[in-house]
Amino acid sequence: MVAELERVLREGSSGQALDKIVIEDNLLEKATTSGRALTLQRLKELYGLDQSIPIFRTLSTLWTLDAKSLPLLALLAALARDPLLRATAKPIVSLPVGSELMRDSIRNAISAAVGNRLNEATLDKVVRNASSSWAQSGHLIGRTFKRRVSVAATPAAMAFAIWLAQAAGFTGEEILSSGWVAILDLEPAEIRTMLERARAAGLVDVRQLGSRLEIDASRLSSLGASA
Repeated sequence: MVAELERVLREGSSGQALDKIVIEDNLLEKATTSGRALTLQRLKELYGLDQSIPIFRTLSTLWTLDAKSLPLLALLAALARDPLLRATAKPIVSLPVGSELMRDSIRNAISAAVGNRLNEATLDKVVRNASSSWAQSGHLIGRTFKRRVSVAATPAAMAFAIWLAQAAGFTGEEILSSGWVAILDLEPAEIRTMLERARAAGLVDVRQLGSRLEIDASRLSSLGASA
C-alpha cells in the first residue's frame, strides 16, 4: 500500500483529522465508504498513521528527507508491525537474485508461523498480499511469475533498518548482521559503505572504540520531534 501511504504522508494530517479526510473527502479515491474505511484500517495496522507512534514518526521523518526511499521504509515498518509479513522475510531475502519465487515457500513460512489458525482461502489471500508487498518494495518483479531482484538501498533505509534493529535489542556489529539490515540486499562491504553514508547524512552515530563498533540511530527520534 505504498501509493496510499504516500498520499497520507503528503496530506500531513493524522488522528481524527486524517480519518475525516480519508472517509469523507475520499483522499485515497476509493469507490465506496466501506472501501475507504477498510483501506484506512489496513494502513493504520501497518504504519500507525499517528505522530505519537515512534515507528510512524520515524518513517515520516525519513520520508521527508528522502521521498524515493518510501518503498523500503514502508516495507521495514510493515515488517515490524505485521507478524505474517515478517514470517515471509526469510524465504524472500534468501532467494537468489534472478530466481523465480515459488509460492509454496511463502505459504509454508506463513503456515509454520500460524499453525492451522488460517483456513486455505485466508492463507491464499495472505500469500498474495505478501507477494504484492515484496513486489512494491522492489524485491520481486513480474505479475503471474515473480522473480527476485536486488533492491537499491539508501542511507534513509539503512538508518531506519538500524533504528528498528536497535528497538529489537540488537547492538554494535549485531545490528549490521540483523535481519533488518538484510532486507537492504547489501554485500558486507556495501553495508559498511551505506553505514558511512547514513552517518555522513546525520542520520546515525557511529564510533569505533577499539575492537568494538558503536552504532546509534536514536537521533532519528529527535529529528522527528523537531520536524
